[in-house]
Amino acid sequence: MKYIACRTDDGKNAGKIRFYCKAMEVTRQAFYDYLKRKKKPWKYQPLADAMLKIHAVDEENANYGRIRMFQALQYQKEIGELGEVTIPSEGTVRKIMEQIHLIHKPKRKPNGITKADREARKSDDLLKRDFTADAPLQKCVTDITEIPAKDGKLYVSAIFDCYDLMPNGLAMADHMRAELCCETLKKASLRYPEIRGAIVHSDRGSQYTSAAYREVIQKYGIVQSMNRAGGRCHDNARCESIWARMKEELFYHRGRKTEHYKMEELKFMVWRYFMSYWSNRRICSSIGGLPPAVKRQRFYAAVAVARFAS
Repeated sequence: MKYIACRTDDGKNAGKIRFYCKAMEVTRQAFYDYLKRKKKPWKYQPLADAMLKIHAVDEENANYGRIRMFQALQYQKEIGELGEVTIPSEGTVRKIMEQIHLIHKPKRKPNGITKADREARKSDDLLKRDFTADAPLQKCVTDITEIPAKDGKLYVSAIFDCYDLMPNGLAMADHMRAELCCETLKKASLRYPEIRGAIVHSDRGSQYTSAAYREVIQKYGIVQSMNRAGGRCHDNARCESIWARMKEELFYHRGRKTEHYKMEELKFMVWRYFMSYWSNRRICSSIGGLPPAVKRQRFYAAVAVARFAS
């Protein structure tokens, strides 16, 4: 139909319509119906505008796929940002994204950098790949990732909550010694004193089996958990996937090379990503399509209502 419309100047050159319809094996009535539909506004234009707005709010949102875009639209509808716009099925959202060219590249696979100390004493695997929790500050995962910089290598250590993916603690340095992991625990404990008694799961890297780390674990009353013997990355898959998303959304998807930035610049970018964007605005599919801060706020609001009711 588009070809016939193009060759006949949208039906204005009536003398050619019969010829092209016959050649394309299309009835003239079907072509005229197409012209009528073509002049009408696209029924999904308000939804497409909403998608483009979500896409433009944060640069990191350029990596949204169909699932997170669908969840982002549902969240916007829930908080009253979409007005009367109706959200179709997830499949329709995907088709609209294709038409407005909101397509993202596939994610890179993460590579672990911590090395196990085979002689050190290990802790049991208390999570057993169950990265869900019934409440905040019950179960957490921690890990270190490496980001090459112009003036060295930046190492980022974080503790993420299994309930809502909130970064409970975040520390960065130009080394990956045990002190970095200890600093992460300290910051998490200062920010959330209720983390005492929580399980913090890590891999079997030498940082986490060190005497210094175990001393801090005991100081803050945290229960240590580690990957099973053999160093399987799936035992700490939640942390690995978060690192992969951060690097994809902050660097790879935009064509940025981390080596073009100095360490202090990377520190600011990573801090902003986790403490501002990830915590407050990023739609996370694994927690119901909500930002971590919203998930946590709703939990404590529900607890307050339950206490008041009792």
